Amino acid sequence: MGKPAATGGRLFSEAAMIPAAHASRQPAPADPPSPPAPLQPGGWQQALRQAVREPAELLQLLGLESVALQVSSQAAAQFPLRVPRGFIARMRHGDAHDPLLRQVLPLDAELRVLPGFGLDAVGDAAARSATGVIQKYDGRALLVATGSCAIHCRYCFRRHFPYGEETAARDHWAQAIARIGADDTIDEVILSGGDPLSLSTPKLAELTDALATVPHLKRLRIHSRLPVVLPERVDAALLQWLSALPWPVTVVVHANHANEFDARVDAALAALRGAGALLLNQAVLLRGVNDSVQALADLSTRGLAAGVLPYYLHQLDRVQGVAHFEVDDATALALHAQLAARLSGYLVPRLVREIPGDTGKRAL
Repeated sequence: MGKPAATGGRLFSEAAMIPAAHASRQPAPADPPSPPAPLQPGGWQQALRQAVREPAELLQLLGLESVALQVSSQAAAQFPLRVPRGFIARMRHGDAHDPLLRQVLPLDAELRVLPGFGLDAVGDAAARSATGVIQKYDGRALLVATGSCAIHCRYCFRRHFPYGEETAARDHWAQAIARIGADDTIDEVILSGGDPLSLSTPKLAELTDALATVPHLKRLRIHSRLPVVLPERVDAALLQWLSALPWPVTVVVHANHANEFDARVDAALAALRGAGALLLNQAVLLRGVNDSVQALADLSTRGLAAGVLPYYLHQLDRVQGVAHFEVDDATALALHAQLAARLSGYLVPRLVREIPGDTGKRAL
């Protein structure tokens, strides 16, 4: 969840990818690597506005008009299609089984209501501690920074999340900051969503300025799919904001298949590293996307070529509408064992499942 790397295919050692900032935050370099140039005037906001929202247009761009009969307008109405054109350009033209296309195309299978698949598969509601603040594990608080994403992944575990009522940006983050400030056991904040990088950089700066008033915070983590699906987002303003933050920063990107990487993604990830971020990847094991040893091995090695270490391989969160992506546990364990036998240990992500009420991700 590839094409030639902008780095010329050079692999980074694990130590080389961990910036000095994660031992002790150092002043940012004066001239971090340049971000990728925008594909069109207007930068990332324009690219976001021009994302494809109609299944018929997506299929037409890929020469797959004959597939239209399999697409569900009802599924698209319930959970709208949204996919950036740059991500579409990485799909294989004329291939109805393309692994990137499968992640975004609304199908009739989403309409099936099956036992064991609910609206809140990971217990977000029970872990709510303030508006937009989720606390499941000791020492960490997750902020639902926004409900917006650059891409609507059909397997999304928050596809039914009540973003209208549960976004931390309400009241200029006041309730969220107050909750974190009142609990001195919280030393790490995770920006999530939605996708936090779909916020404007001034809005992100407003949030981190407020977080900087909390003395017990030691680390910041950003979970974002944008550097992969919309690399234009990694612009000069974002890099300046990132490099000025007072904490060690980890950016956890999300790619499920090696074909999601290209030269523009490589450039965006290099720029994030140059601004002092540690880069990790989390993926979801998805039937028809990456449920083979070869696909998983390619994902790990292609990610490493772009300077990203594998982190988690999630078993599917059983939210309503995603059952057609599920890989059973026995198959998942067999794939993981074969992956571990093929690759060096640092290239093997942890196979995990999120269980509501657990004190951490449960290893399988």
